[in-house]
Amino acid sequence: MMKEKRILIADDMHECILPLLKELGYEVVYSPNIRRDEILSIIHEFEGLIIRSKTSVDKEMIDRAVNLKFVARAGAGMDKVDEQYLIAKKIDALNAPEGNRDALGEHAIGMLLSLLHRIPSGNYEIAEGAWKREENRGIELKGKVVGIYGVGNMGHSFGAKLQGFGCEVIGYDKYKDVWDSSVIKSVELQELMDRTEILSIHIPLNDDTKGLFNEDYLRRFKNLKVILNTARGEILETKGLIKLLEDGTIYAAALDVLENEKLNTYSEEERIQLEKLSKSANVVMTPHVGGWTYESYQRISEVIAEKISLLPSK
Repeated sequence: MMKEKRILIADDMHECILPLLKELGYEVVYSPNIRRDEILSIIHEFEGLIIRSKTSVDKEMIDRAVNLKFVARAGAGMDKVDEQYLIAKKIDALNAPEGNRDALGEHAIGMLLSLLHRIPSGNYEIAEGAWKREENRGIELKGKVVGIYGVGNMGHSFGAKLQGFGCEVIGYDKYKDVWDSSVIKSVELQELMDRTEILSIHIPLNDDTKGLFNEDYLRRFKNLKVILNTARGEILETKGLIKLLEDGTIYAAALDVLENEKLNTYSEEERIQLEKLSKSANVVMTPHVGGWTYESYQRISEVIAEKISLLPSK
């Protein structure tokens, strides 16, 4: 006989989530190293599943989860979760963008300022024994038009943290046109493309957005000089970005995500692309850590527990 109110945690989570869930009356099985085949063999025993990034919740897993009432993703993106199939099965899908939006906003600011003021290249050159002042002359953020493509939790956090820099912040979202206009001015896509000088991407990865920012699409941004991607790597086409960087259309790029983040699986073409990016003084890359801080690690768990507490009884 299955025990009721059991939750399987299949990825690393902050330790605070265990007592929080127990207070809600759940029996928690914490198995951060569990393999997919092991999850498939026991998922029918649980009414809740909490994952991070390693576990895909697809049709096969959902069909085996005959007692599942909710899936919670400890993070923002839901590209590893088949939300439509969960809806069809009347299973709740939760995520926690509120938990890491501040971390992501701060990280994007840091990457942008590093690029504009050439901090990485200056640091590297000094370490190599070169003192190049003119070559590392910076560009001020003040007076620039920053376009935010996707004004959800992450986009809004980045926009809010730009306040005080003296730049104009505009935003476009295909699915949302109402937000705090004192932080981000809502514009149509054409205006975003006409006016944006610094573009920050904050949209989810799905069938509509995969490969959206290819060379042709990027060239539609008439004044674009700097691009930031802290969303998902597969949204931005690497070869198109490199071409625009090489021909001088785009001045700089900040990438917290890559099309393929499994570097040990790279093809020769991917290896060459990565080498070009890494050798460019106008490119800053980080390993998908924009929303990953000590504070967000705990906050994400707290948000997940709170959202589980608000689920209706079924």
